[in-house]
Amino acid sequence: MHRSIPPLRNSALGDSASIVELDEEVTKNLHLSEEEVAHPHKNGRATELPYRLAWARTYLKAFGLLDNSRRGVWTLTAKGKSIDGVDPREVKRFVRNLFRGRKTGRSGEGPIEVAEAAAEENWREQLLKILLDLSQDAFERLAQRVLRESGFTKVTVTGRSGDGGIDGTGIVQLGGLLSFPVLFQCKRYQGSVGASAIRDFRGAMVGRAERGLFITTGAFTRDAKLEATRDGAPLIDLVDGEQLLDKLKELRLGVQVSIRTIEEATVLAEFFQEI
Repeated sequence: MHRSIPPLRNSALGDSASIVELDEEVTKNLHLSEEEVAHPHKNGRATELPYRLAWARTYLKAFGLLDNSRRGVWTLTAKGKSIDGVDPREVKRFVRNLFRGRKTGRSGEGPIEVAEAAAEENWREQLLKILLDLSQDAFERLAQRVLRESGFTKVTVTGRSGDGGIDGTGIVQLGGLLSFPVLFQCKRYQGSVGASAIRDFRGAMVGRAERGLFITTGAFTRDAKLEATRDGAPLIDLVDGEQLLDKLKELRLGVQVSIRTIEEATVLAEFFQEI
């Protein structure tokens, strides 16, 4: 999937977008096929496209063209707004030179974002391996805990084979006034979940609930995402491997987060002028 980077500014998105919006826009602008979008990454956690786009965002941030908020919204910087496009080779050379300078102790600000991204990838790989090694029963209990910690009530795991693809049920409450049942399915996949799995899950939901939740350690194909939100059919929310890892980290379930403070020195020129 060797494509040139399109112009950074986009009239449809403005100067900011979520990761989902960015991924969808890149897919559309580059006219990627379903085969390209669904191509699995070697780590088995996700498809190749979001993996490469994540690193592209990291490099563009280090290059000074993008910035992101704690809520996961990416925005163009003033520098990013001032240009129409970027040469990927120039970005790679710039970031790698910064990284080499940081490792050898030369002056200059190294790409902290790249180092942080490498550390992020490390714990994700480790956590995914643990999840894939869990038994199906243990994975279902983990999903039960995640849903409870996320505000679901009366979360039960069916624990029965042949239940039409339904692994459990839960109740979602909205504002303490409204509530509705949700059926969920949780599967440990290393590849991509296709549209047929979503259709089978929806078939099992008939007459039992109008809302479903499909949780996987893998990824969802574009057709699966379209099927999950098909007009006139019960809605199925999708949680892929990346979202599941993020949720475990957010809820501190099996993930310990340490906040480190980076010391930054600022020279006060006026001090020396007053001596």
